[in-house]
Amino acid sequence: MLRHGNPGLGARAQAADYREANRQTRGISMQLTYLKTVLSQAEGISKITALSWSANSQKLAAVGADKVVHVFDESGERKDKFKTKAADPSSTQNYVVRSMAFSPDSTKLALAQSDNIVFVYRLGLEWGEKKSICNKFQQTASVTAMLWPKGRDHELVFATSDGKVKLGVLKTNKPLTLYEHPDASYVTCMAARRDGNAVLSGHADSSLHVFYFDDGTGPAGTAKFAQHSCPPTAIAWGADALLVTGSDCKVTLYDNQGSMLQQIDFSNAADARDFTSAAFNPGGHVAVLGGFNCLTTCTFNAQAGLWEMAATKKIENLYSVTAMEWKADGSKLAVGSLCGGVELFDACLRRHRYNGAFEFNYVSKSQVIVKRLSSGARIVLKSRFEHEVDRINVYQERFLVANTAHTLMLGDMETCRLSEVSWETTGTEKYHFDNPQVCLVYNAGELSLVEYGQNDLLGSCRTEHMSPYLISVRINAARGILTEEKKMAYLVDKQTVKVMDLLGGVVLATVSHGVKIDWLELNARATHLLFRDKKRQLHLFNIAKQERITLLPYCSYVQWVPGSDVVVAQSRSNLCVWYSINAPDQQTVVAIKGDVENIERSRGKTEVLVDEARNMVCYVLDENLIDFGSALEEQDYDRAVDTLEPLEMTAETEAQWHQLAKVALEDGKLAIAERCYAAVGNIAKAHYLHQVNELSPSAEGGTNFMAQAKLAQLSKQWGVAEAVLLAQGRLEEAIQMYTQAYKWEDAIKVASRSSASEAAALKRRHYQWLLESGQDEEAGRVKERDGDFVGAISLFLKGGLPGKAAQAVLAHPNNNYDTGLLDSIIATCIQASLFEKAGSLFEYQQHWTDAKAVYRKGHVYRKALDLMRRQFPAEVVPLEEEWGDWLMSQHQVDAAINHFIEAGCSMKAVEAALAARQWQKAAAVLESQDQRTAAPFYSRIAAHFEQAQSLDEAERFYIKAGLARRAVDMYAGAGKWAAAHKVATGYLSEQEVNEVYCQKARELEAEGKLREAEKMYCTIKQYDLAIGLYKQHSMWDQVIRLMSQHRKSQLAETHVEIAQQLQGEGALKEAEKHFVEGGDWKGGVQMYRAAGMWEGSLRLAKAHGGALATKQVAFAWASSIEPEEGTQLLIKLGLLDSAIEYALESGAFAQAFQLCQAPAAQHKMPDCHLKYAMYLEDEGRFNEAEEEFVRAGKPKEAIDMYCHQQDWPAALGVADRCEPASIPTICALQGEAAAQRQSWAEAEGFFLRAKQPGLALGMYRKAKLWEAALRIAEDYLPVKVAEVHSDIQNNMGSSKQSPEGQVARAKALERGRDWSGAIDAYLAITTQDTTDLDFLEGVWESAANIAMNNKKERISEVVNTVAQRLVQNNRHEAAAELLQGIDDIQGAVKVYILCNEFDKARALARTDPALKQYVEQQHTQHLLQNKNADGLANIGNATEAIEIYAQQGDWAKVYQLAEQAGPQSVIKYSVRHAKQKAQQGEVAEAAAVLAEYGASPEPANFDLYKHIVGGVLALSHAEQSMEGELSCKDFLWQLVQPVLSSAQGTDLPAKELVRWWEAVHYAVLHRRCAEAGMHNLAAKQATSLLRYIGALPADKAFYEAGYANQEAGRLNMAFVFLNRYLDLTEAMDDPDAGPLENADFVDTDIPFNFTVPDVHFITEPMREEVRDKVLAMSMHQSVSQELSHRSCSECGTSTYDASLTCHSCHKVSEACCVSGYPIQREERAQGLGCPLPASQSDWNEYITRFQTCPVTGIVQAPLL
Repeated sequence: MLRHGNPGLGARAQAADYREANRQTRGISMQLTYLKTVLSQAEGISKITALSWSANSQKLAAVGADKVVHVFDESGERKDKFKTKAADPSSTQNYVVRSMAFSPDSTKLALAQSDNIVFVYRLGLEWGEKKSICNKFQQTASVTAMLWPKGRDHELVFATSDGKVKLGVLKTNKPLTLYEHPDASYVTCMAARRDGNAVLSGHADSSLHVFYFDDGTGPAGTAKFAQHSCPPTAIAWGADALLVTGSDCKVTLYDNQGSMLQQIDFSNAADARDFTSAAFNPGGHVAVLGGFNCLTTCTFNAQAGLWEMAATKKIENLYSVTAMEWKADGSKLAVGSLCGGVELFDACLRRHRYNGAFEFNYVSKSQVIVKRLSSGARIVLKSRFEHEVDRINVYQERFLVANTAHTLMLGDMETCRLSEVSWETTGTEKYHFDNPQVCLVYNAGELSLVEYGQNDLLGSCRTEHMSPYLISVRINAARGILTEEKKMAYLVDKQTVKVMDLLGGVVLATVSHGVKIDWLELNARATHLLFRDKKRQLHLFNIAKQERITLLPYCSYVQWVPGSDVVVAQSRSNLCVWYSINAPDQQTVVAIKGDVENIERSRGKTEVLVDEARNMVCYVLDENLIDFGSALEEQDYDRAVDTLEPLEMTAETEAQWHQLAKVALEDGKLAIAERCYAAVGNIAKAHYLHQVNELSPSAEGGTNFMAQAKLAQLSKQWGVAEAVLLAQGRLEEAIQMYTQAYKWEDAIKVASRSSASEAAALKRRHYQWLLESGQDEEAGRVKERDGDFVGAISLFLKGGLPGKAAQAVLAHPNNNYDTGLLDSIIATCIQASLFEKAGSLFEYQQHWTDAKAVYRKGHVYRKALDLMRRQFPAEVVPLEEEWGDWLMSQHQVDAAINHFIEAGCSMKAVEAALAARQWQKAAAVLESQDQRTAAPFYSRIAAHFEQAQSLDEAERFYIKAGLARRAVDMYAGAGKWAAAHKVATGYLSEQEVNEVYCQKARELEAEGKLREAEKMYCTIKQYDLAIGLYKQHSMWDQVIRLMSQHRKSQLAETHVEIAQQLQGEGALKEAEKHFVEGGDWKGGVQMYRAAGMWEGSLRLAKAHGGALATKQVAFAWASSIEPEEGTQLLIKLGLLDSAIEYALESGAFAQAFQLCQAPAAQHKMPDCHLKYAMYLEDEGRFNEAEEEFVRAGKPKEAIDMYCHQQDWPAALGVADRCEPASIPTICALQGEAAAQRQSWAEAEGFFLRAKQPGLALGMYRKAKLWEAALRIAEDYLPVKVAEVHSDIQNNMGSSKQSPEGQVARAKALERGRDWSGAIDAYLAITTQDTTDLDFLEGVWESAANIAMNNKKERISEVVNTVAQRLVQNNRHEAAAELLQGIDDIQGAVKVYILCNEFDKARALARTDPALKQYVEQQHTQHLLQNKNADGLANIGNATEAIEIYAQQGDWAKVYQLAEQAGPQSVIKYSVRHAKQKAQQGEVAEAAAVLAEYGASPEPANFDLYKHIVGGVLALSHAEQSMEGELSCKDFLWQLVQPVLSSAQGTDLPAKELVRWWEAVHYAVLHRRCAEAGMHNLAAKQATSLLRYIGALPADKAFYEAGYANQEAGRLNMAFVFLNRYLDLTEAMDDPDAGPLENADFVDTDIPFNFTVPDVHFITEPMREEVRDKVLAMSMHQSVSQELSHRSCSECGTSTYDASLTCHSCHKVSEACCVSGYPIQREERAQGLGCPLPASQSDWNEYITRFQTCPVTGIVQAPLL
């Protein structure tokens, strides 16, 4: 059995002071704590030959001498094991596994075996994956060692006994020799460098050789590393050293170049043994050596520059350590031993919990395992620079922040992504984790971005706005054709946004906004920026186009839909959605009644959550439209088309079709663009692109010049198209192009290049075309160019262009125009609101008043003012004010200022100037105004100058506005204290001045000017602030000075606080002074004690504490050093006895005994033993206390201790050995204890042993145990007999006695032959006296026995009383036996009935018929009350039994008993059973019940039958049951068979039942034929089932009919039925869609007035398949939407093929019992014994396949 102890001290002894200093600098050493035994030791030697942890830390493999590999999980639970294989299966299994290693990817396990082979097993990453041997490397020599270097997934290294080191290449399954020892020396062990780029081997000749892989820094090669002192047995390669140990008990450390660093010699130790294993932890800074029964930890002391053995863990019965392996994260060490045991040890430098939610396990100085306590999830935090991790914090229970001296480490525990960046920590950093991909670190105005998983800063910028709503970072990995993107948007100031490309470090856009921005966010691909300002206006910025638009004038919520370019915003009570951000005018608006809370997108569904009063309502967005944006960004045009095609054409989808068309056209995807224009109904463009595609189908317009010209025309690049055509000599085509586009002038220009006559003809055609097309304006321009001004004016007026007409008049004023023409132009201009033109014409005619009125009416103030200055000077000023007011109304505030000034309206001018932000002009205007009027305006001007940093101007205007405090705050915020002080002292109150001084003091403190800051505080009498100032800078003399001057009452407390601070800093002498001055000399004593400076502690105690304090300090000093030295010290100080007393008082007994060994203190030894014994007694350690009491010469104290504990054997033992006289006392005490337990006999024995029978007598008398008392008195104290008798007599009359006393009294009366008194005494004992019913039963039976034996006249009374009491206490049998004893049979029977013993009651009543009948009646009533159906059945009450069985649901027994009652009874309960099943929703089971046990023909049950059949037929595609349909057919056939065979008429309910039977009959036949591959019959049966819609759901009927007809090749019918099915599904999904179209079924017997089902028959994917199938059918040329027809045999009309009634002559045909189709006369046939006719062809086809009648199921043969 292993016993694990604590780590011991190191092997090297050092001086105490050096050891203390070394401990402080070295920190806490590695601690190994035993966790568990994962593989138990064997009885003998069964060596663990190899251990290996997987790189992902999930698996531990162990193999021993039994050659079985055991695989454990990380907690040590065995999950798998397998036996290894020999190299030659036919040979003996005489081999061992020398080494074992997991691959770096943790999927494979390699085993090196001594039988010249290396096997590689594929285990997989998950438990339970199939194991297989994927590689093997056969060798010519035994494999002695093996390892799998880090980072080499397909290469492992192994060594052989002939000195070779080889590389096993898994891809080729061939080994390569890396190097071989020149003397073929045996390879004893191997090690790999931590980075996997070098391996080292140790050989039997003590040499060490190294091989370096080609890692890019140098070529591959081998070299001799070092010559060791002996053959190495273990090698471990750490971070900066390589550890080698061998049989010489020495540990040697080499540097990475092979030079010896240090050698530690253990050979001189008393228990020296060689180390057999060694392993560095994954951090490479701690090594563990395994030896015999021990594990030794080796760490590096940086201060001393030496490796030290930090601790040795002794483990008894461990024996030699044969294998060791560290877990990859360094948290555990696995140790294998010589006897086959595998132990797990927890390894850590230190461990602590964080906020009770996380555990930090420091496995090395640079590596910490962070564990979430709630789930056990772990993450390894490791510095890649090997820096020591100083501190760790966890934010939001997810994000890690750790600091080292020179780096910052960040991690996401959910994604397990870690980052480490260079960083000099200031302690003022602020971290933001709102973005799951990036951590934002803010420090001193600079924002740095760290991407999780990356070890470089992503970017940085300067900003003062750190709200998560004002910074947006987007990181997108390269995907498909999309490149990697990393962008950030942030606020430079409150009104300016910058967008930065973090990859290139360039600014992509700067957005300046006139209003403060309060929210911004980039879209997922960072192509657009959304931002909102304080006015709640929502804006969108296109980064590529540098364009900004306003989306909403009022927005209370906005968010991008996650992972898309869809915007969701709320504007008051409207939810606005932009599915296409490139079409901002196309938005979807939904009315809502609350506030948007969030957007959730999961499982292909996007919902907007709206809080509507008490409910959270979800509004679902169109996922297809959302997905369209992603497809468009990835330029996956086909997927974009597939997304849009199934969608209904709405404004949003139309916008997205247009967007796709535009992008596809720009990208040259003409076919896609054509499809898009066709979808939106732009047939012209679609047709045009189709023609272009036909011109150049292969290159899509790439090389054909006509195609290029047409594409240029489509994009309105007319010049390009013209150049292409003219380059090909196609002049006519160019002219035609322009004329077709009605670009006549361009056509004329082209024509004029070749022929003037043709150009002239084109001009004539152009003018004629203008007239014909009503383009009077253009025609007028042509006339005007030709000099026909009147004709031009006429055309302008004709075309409703009075402005053009007026312009023609004014442009050519020298013509003599008709006055009527001019009046007509003026009137038309005024009518068209062309007031300036009308006014100009009035001026042309010199009608000044009319011109003035028209100008003012049309707000043409410039011309009006010019006119008034010339004609109406007095009206100029009012016109200036009117002009200014109009400009203000038009928001042209700049222009309005001067007009108001000209009009003398100063306040209006100021308002306009402020609105126009012309502050100086506003101030200049205000100079002439009074102070009260101007103050509000001055305040606004000052605020502007403050914001513009023109502080002097701002101060001037704040003072003018009477707001001096705001001026002071402004200067304080800007750090201009001199100016602030000047304003404060000149304009502020004392309180306001104080605030200014405090702010100034804090500023001075920040600058290090502490004396000046003190003056500022003291000037305003803020002494505490001044004192705090010096405290923060540890200037204690200044603190004391100020406290002495201003806070004397707190001076002592301040001294103590300073002393504690100095103590922490190591300034002990100064701290002592403050402790003493503060009156806390004990603090000084404790300080010196903690520092080990005992002389100072003793000096202080003597000076200030007196003798007691001196004694305490002296004792503590003596206890801290070696015992002999401590004793001599106390003798020297003369405090030996005092120290012993203090040690005893404080419980330091070991020290007290040690001190008592001095010759001068021998006299104190007994006292020490006594006090130690008393301490042990208090601690409950009684055996040890006994020994100490005896040693102190106080055995009596030990006896008292044991007696107090009632440990009587121990007390007697001590008394027997040391104090025999105390034995009687002990026995007496033991008797008293037994008496208290009411162990009377035991107590009596102890009293008699103590020779004190009087005590026994007194015990019994006190307990009123009179018989025992009388016995003791008679046997030992005869003189007390009379006294006892007297007591008994006195107690008999007491009103309240114990039951035993009452029994004693009764027995006394019985002995006195007072029989009545004895009976009464026994009966007087009731349940009120005791709850022991057995006792009471015996007492009461004693009373009955006395009555029966001695008082016969009271027998009946006593027995009845006793019986009644026994019944009341459930002792029925005893009561009945008593009553039988006095022959009261009736009473005994009633008692048996009460206890349900009816058999016993019957036995007693067998001779009395009346009594026997009474028993039977009571038994039946009891069975009914307890619903005991079995009992009722057994006594013949079948009806009641059946009813109870039915209520209990035990229908098997119901039918078993009902069969005995007859068939009708079975049917009755069958219907009831089926009804119960149907109510439970188990319709198929209900049908099975009716089919098996029968159905009642009562019409009252028909609704139930229809409900069951309808439920079975309505089952969904996944739930439908053939058994249920067969059951329905069977039980309905029982009901309808008499109806069908009856020659008389049938009532309506019976006909309805026949119809339901026909429906389920054809449904069964359809399923049977479909499964048998009889597609023609199955199609007919499914088609016939359509006439039974109502009995079965419509969607199911049309779906099965469509598919059955398709399988039979009847595509027209299939198309009609499946199309009808899709119409039904749409009606089911949208109940408000309107009535179905029934044109296809008008002349058929297929009903269309039915209820649309609520639940779909098939799933959505299956419905999608139907849609695809119908679409494919619709594209098929041979398929038409029409039903099959036949000729009516009566009238010859073409009617629906499957209809039983001709729609023309209404002739009714018989239905075939096989197919359901109408029977033709020549085809009618009827099988033998079949009650229904059939079509002969259908009958023969069915019988040939199944050989049974489709109706009755009897065997049939085809009909000839």
